[in-house]
Amino acid sequence: MMLARMIATLFGVGYIRPAPGTWGSFVSLPWAWLVHVLGGFPLLLIGVVAAFLKGWWATDQMTRGSEDHDPSEIVVDELVGQWIALLPLSYAAWANDISILAMWPGWIAAFLLFRLFDIWKPWLVGWADRRGDALGVMLDDVIAGVFAALGVLVLAGIAHGVIMT
Repeated sequence: MMLARMIATLFGVGYIRPAPGTWGSFVSLPWAWLVHVLGGFPLLLIGVVAAFLKGWWATDQMTRGSEDHDPSEIVVDELVGQWIALLPLSYAAWANDISILAMWPGWIAAFLLFRLFDIWKPWLVGWADRRGDALGVMLDDVIAGVFAALGVLVLAGIAHGVIMT
């Protein structure tokens, strides 16, 4: 149970109040940068998959036998969703051999859009959240991360003149 708690709370970050989900997302940013620097887009993508699988297991362990299927201290799902939101930036930096930090406006957009979709829970995000199980805890943030990543792509397209408004 100790390993599950360490994974699910991101080594205790989930106990920071107020807004543990926002703290979980915020702490995920430098970790994403480090993973990207170590192995580029491929390693970040592998990290997303690994974190999802470990997070699903840890969430299941922590919520087993509890009526609360999504305790606020579980924030590994925020890491997964936030990393998904950053994937377009990681890919662009890796494919074009530029520093991922050069795209700092995209980092801000990814963070804000992910938090918006995670809190608002529109459409499929809300559907996943209503599952009421460990998979739903993880999936709502995966879907919020995908929505945020799409938003990052649209905003980058606008900023770079690829998409005309």
